[in-house]
Amino acid sequence: MKTHHPIHRIAFIGNYLPRHCGIATFTTDLCESISQQYPEIECLALAVNDRPEGYIILHEFALNWFKDDVNSYKSAADFLNMMNVDLVCLQHEYGIFGGPAGSHILKLLAGLRMPIITTLHTILTNPEPAQRMVMDELIQLSDRLVVMSKRGVDYLENIYHAPKEKIDLIPHGIQMCRLLIQTFTKINLMLKASGSS
Repeated sequence: MKTHHPIHRIAFIGNYLPRHCGIATFTTDLCESISQQYPEIECLALAVNDRPEGYIILHEFALNWFKDDVNSYKSAADFLNMMNVDLVCLQHEYGIFGGPAGSHILKLLAGLRMPIITTLHTILTNPEPAQRMVMDELIQLSDRLVVMSKRGVDYLENIYHAPKEKIDLIPHGIQMCRLLIQTFTKINLMLKASGSS
């Protein structure tokens, strides 16, 4: 059962620099920004490798695994639980994670014992069945869903029937640090209200 307590440790899952892609830059910037603005919070970076030699991640607390190795997703979940991470911040984009339509990430998320905030970088309006299944499961497993446009909110509500109370709109380009912390606070309040322990 997911617990509620003050935030001390956040894990960021996605691509990470020096990998060359927009999600890697976004995840790195978000992780480093949280570290700088909230030095009392320990930030962990979990990156997905898309090449055999991997990447050298210049972050004090980093774990990486290979995209197509489904067992490593389960191991990553065990690692996060063992590290007593308070919050997982997932960057979701099709093509980052292994399995049909990136379904391997669901193995990791399903094994976690802490709240999950998922930032959805792409929301398909006409998904293939595998893509629809992954998005439906992401919505189910995530405590909060972050989108960067009003259109994204509309797609989640009208196409995927995501609960409105799970969705946070943070327009692209706005500093996400303070808003991420506020979102975690909302999760804590909801868990307290529901009596989770």
